[in-house]
Amino acid sequence: MSAFVRCGRPVAAACSALFACSVTAGAYPDHPLRLILPFPTGGPTDIVARTFGQRLGEALGQQVVVDNRGGAAGVIACDIAAHAVPDGYTLLLGVIGTMSVQPNLTPGLPYQPLRDFAPVSLLSESPYVFALSNTVPARSVKELVALAKANPGKLAFASGGVGTGNHLSAELFRITAGIDLVHVPYKGASLAVTDVISGQVQIWFINLLPATPYLKSNRIRALAVTSARRAHSAPDIPTVAESGYPTYETTSWHGVVVPVKTPPAIVARLNAELMKVARQPDLRDLLGAQGSEVIGSTPEEFTAKIKSESAKWAHVIKTASIKAEN
Repeated sequence: MSAFVRCGRPVAAACSALFACSVTAGAYPDHPLRLILPFPTGGPTDIVARTFGQRLGEALGQQVVVDNRGGAAGVIACDIAAHAVPDGYTLLLGVIGTMSVQPNLTPGLPYQPLRDFAPVSLLSESPYVFALSNTVPARSVKELVALAKANPGKLAFASGGVGTGNHLSAELFRITAGIDLVHVPYKGASLAVTDVISGQVQIWFINLLPATPYLKSNRIRALAVTSARRAHSAPDIPTVAESGYPTYETTSWHGVVVPVKTPPAIVARLNAELMKVARQPDLRDLLGAQGSEVIGSTPEEFTAKIKSESAKWAHVIKTASIKAEN
């Protein structure tokens, strides 16, 4: 039976038992692995998946095939991975949306992150840029807050849709700073570009990589990055924390998880190899140029990350009364 056969929950235990002897008796891995990605091809997350996937494959001596399964805010990919045979040959790229946001935003998901998956390693984090239209006179985060407080409900922020990372990052800042902003959702962040540049919408929390060409051409202006530390590829942009809001921090993050009954020895092997990949000297510069910071973590550290992020976004979703789009 192929390692890629999808097992339903009623037979998941049987699948686990069937494969347990094969994965412990033979040398792992002895055939290619699949890394499921909850997004279409292209974009920063796809780059992270393919970069780590290629290097993990080289370390294991087997190809790691990236399987893009976009749709339904990542639920499709997670459902496939949750039902996969737990033999170490199916991996999932767990991201902030699927692991910590959607479970708090959408009731009745067919998966639960820490019930159905075993975290392996946090791979990388990518900050958002807190950016403004050039039509806004504010030159710092504090000036923007002062402007918003003087004009409650008059400034708007763009997002790629309800519950997306840039939406929640803006809501977290709105709550932290105690200001009244209007949310303008678009069907994808790229569609917001024209309105932000023209000033119809004034504020944009956007991933660093797609923001870069607009920043370099001075079509939008960066106030800060949302990560705890300055971005490797944009060291001149201060953090929101440096700008007067020390508790504020948010990133788009990526890590590897596997079906929950995957043997601990295989989880440990995958973690060890991913940690070696994360320490490769050129990887920081390679992914840093794409707006990502290489992390690497233990399974326990990644589990704690998922839990803390889930609590953070549950609070934001409740406080801002955010409802999933139908």
